[in-house]
Parts: sequence; C-alpha cells; structure tokens
Amino acid sequence: MRGGEFCCLKRDDNALTAVIEFLSAFVLFLMILTAFLSLAQLQMGPNDPDVDRIDRSAVQGLDRLTSDGGWFVPMDLDGLDYNNSTSEWHLLDAVQLDNGRVQTGLVKDGILDHQRIEALRNVSEENMALGLGLDVGYTLFLSIEIIESNTPSRIGVELFSGGTDRSTAYSSSTANRQFTQDGELLQIVLEVHKGGNKNNDLYLTEVMVRPNASGPEWIEIYNPNDFALSLRGWSLNHTSSSSANNLLLKEGVISGHSTLLLTGDASSQASGNASQVLDLSQDSFLGVGSINLLTDGRGILSLRYTQIDESRPYEVMNVEWGGGTGLFTSLGQSLGAEPNAVGFTANWTVQQTPSPGDYL
Repeated sequence: MRGGEFCCLKRDDNALTAVIEFLSAFVLFLMILTAFLSLAQLQMGPNDPDVDRIDRSAVQGLDRLTSDGGWFVPMDLDGLDYNNSTSEWHLLDAVQLDNGRVQTGLVKDGILDHQRIEALRNVSEENMALGLGLDVGYTLFLSIEIIESNTPSRIGVELFSGGTDRSTAYSSSTANRQFTQDGELLQIVLEVHKGGNKNNDLYLTEVMVRPNASGPEWIEIYNPNDFALSLRGWSLNHTSSSSANNLLLKEGVISGHSTLLLTGDASSQASGNASQVLDLSQDSFLGVGSINLLTDGRGILSLRYTQIDESRPYEVMNVEWGGGTGLFTSLGQSLGAEPNAVGFTANWTVQQTPSPGDYL
C-alpha cells in the first residue's frame, strides 16, 4: 500500500518537472522572439503608412520615368482627348505640354534618350508629378548626372537638376537608377516629398518703359530653373507717384532656362529667343505708342508670387527708376539687370540697345 502511494508520488514529481521545464523553455522562446522583433524594428523602421506610401511613390515614379519613352494626352473642352494622344511628347513645346497630361518617359531602345532629357525643360514640376501618379500634395526633385565617363571633364556634369528642395518638406524618399551607355555611367535620382515649397524663382531681366513713338512697352522675365514654370500665381505691380496697377497672370508657362516677353502689342513686338510672348494690352497693364501705362519719369515694377496655401503674395524682385535711382531712360532705351546679379541684389543699368527675348 505504502509502496503504491510512493510510486504515484514519484510519477507526479516527474510530470511537474516536465511542466516547469516546458514553461521555462517557452518563456525563453518569447524573450528571444521579443528581442528579434525589437531588432527588426530598429533596422526597418516603424510601420508608418505615410512613409510606406512615399517610398512606394518614389519607386513607382522612377519606374515610370525609366521604363519607356512616355506619352502625352492633350486637354479639350470635354477633358483629356485620348484620341489625339502621342508618345512623341518631347517634340511639343511648353505651352502645349501645359495643356494636358504628360508622363515623361526618358528611355528609347533601352537607353536614355538625350532629346527627351532636354525636353524636360518644357515640363512643369506639377505636370510631371501628375504624370508619374504622385499623390496630391507630393512634390519632387529630379537629377540626372554623369558619374563616370571616358572624358574626365564630363564627370559630374548635371544633365538635369530641378524641383522642390528636400529641406522644405515634412518627409521624403529617394529612388535611383543607373544607365551605362556611350562610355559613360549616368545616374537618375528621383526624390518624392510630402509637402515642401516649390522652387519658384523668376527674374525680371529687362524692362522697356519709354519705347519709340510707335513701339510697345514690354517686360522680359527669365526662368533660371530646369523645370518649366506656370505663371499661375504670379503677379505684377506697377506704382508711380500718381497711380498703382496690379495684374494677376492667369495663363502662360516659361520653359526652363528661357525668357518670356510680356508686351503691349504682340503684333509689333520683337521677341528674339523668347519661348513665349503674352499680350497684356487687354489687361491695361502695358501700352503701345501714345498709350503710356508704365510711367516714364519715376516708378517701381515688382514681380510677386503667391504660394498655394497662402493668401498674400511676396515680392520676388523689383526695379525702380527715376528719382534718386540715377536710372533715366531716353526714347528707345531700356532698363536691364546684369546677368551675374539677380533678385533683390540685381544691378540695373540703362541699355542703349535693348534686346528683348535674348537674356544671357
């Protein structure tokens, strides 16, 4: 009897020991699993949906940019006109591309097409973002650079570099791809940002305030960016001792590294190498002949821009003549900004021989 009880107790002790060993092993397993997950979290970062979306947008955007030659769909009164779409988007000018949807593919026959890279200057950052399928509120920065070459002087040459500065955005993601061709290694880097202030630099470069008797008043504006810039959101302000006049620009686009001419008479305006000419006579901002809208004696012309999320414009650049400025023009002379100093540091001089449309 006692022997039987002892055997039962012995068997119970063995079972209890087994349970304790199992639980100890399970706890150790959980500790190892927790440590592994913590390490994985440190390496991969938090599972943030916004970050994942930006990462995906950068990768998909770069794929669309480098998978084929791209396309353009024009816009008509009924919306996108797919019947007249074309894959030859790079043969269109900035005004045409601004009136539709463009996906800027850069690859032809498996290599980067330099003609399409050059044509990027006719595309605005906003239109490119739409074509690449980026979410509303996203901005981008694109660079194309030669990082290796058989010609040493070509190394580091930027074929394109433009867009929103990463430092102004809430968060961003980067994707890149390299192409080997013609003895060179080219690298494309696409940054996608959430938010950010677009690089909207435009410069006043030459102004005609006192044209010859039958000539028009005109204003030359230069776009120093690689991307084209839409004029929506830009405005001009002219003040004199007796009047003030404001004009909000509602149309137009300037190609990258090119000039725009605003004139009082497009039919008689010499345009040089300007990419576009806009007639402002109907807006009563610029005159022609005896219609004197930019004051001859003393005045200030300001170029302003209003960000999308702001209600008041900020002044980008201005030019002042007459008074104590020392800038007085005779008939047929213009006011020109020196190319090596632009913005508020611009040095303005009287130009004996005006050159509308030929800045730089």
